[in-house]
Amino acid sequence: MILERILPYARKLLQLAVKEGDIAIDATIGNGHDTTFLAKLVGETGHVYGFDIQELAILNTTERIQKDNLSNQVTLIQKSHSHVLNEVPDHLHGKVKGAIFNLGYLPGSDKTIVTVPSSTISAIEQILEILAPEGIIVVVIYHGHEGGEIEKDALMEYVQNIPQDQAHVLTYRFLNQANNPPFIVAIEKRG
Repeated sequence: MILERILPYARKLLQLAVKEGDIAIDATIGNGHDTTFLAKLVGETGHVYGFDIQELAILNTTERIQKDNLSNQVTLIQKSHSHVLNEVPDHLHGKVKGAIFNLGYLPGSDKTIVTVPSSTISAIEQILEILAPEGIIVVVIYHGHEGGEIEKDALMEYVQNIPQDQAHVLTYRFLNQANNPPFIVAIEKRG
């Protein structure tokens, strides 16, 4: 297949922006797959800040990064991603090269605990503020759950109104798939 699936494309975008020694954010750590991916990209000289409100997500991700010997380059924070400005040290503001969100719920967990528009948009605004020029925020939008359409609509309204002199905003989606397929919004900060 020539067209990349959603998650591989999200990772490709991050690979283009995040290199050894960089700072990255996993705004919704879930089971730790993206945290691990980012930790490998930043290497021993970089750092990843991971956020999730659920203790299960923190436990699952801790186990995953320990298994891969990545604990030294990862800080896990059991708080909403809307606290990113308070949790990423001030001296790193303007140096974050990449961030990822996987919206929705934690796979294999309580499906009533979901991301919500207010905290997601607040987190994106904060990350955009501390993002380095040409840094990228990748948002994977899963909207097939209760409340998912509301979050998707609010998020799309927000990103379409980001000034073009501040960032480039892209959507990547398959248009002919059934059952509310996930899609990507990528936001690249202008230099």
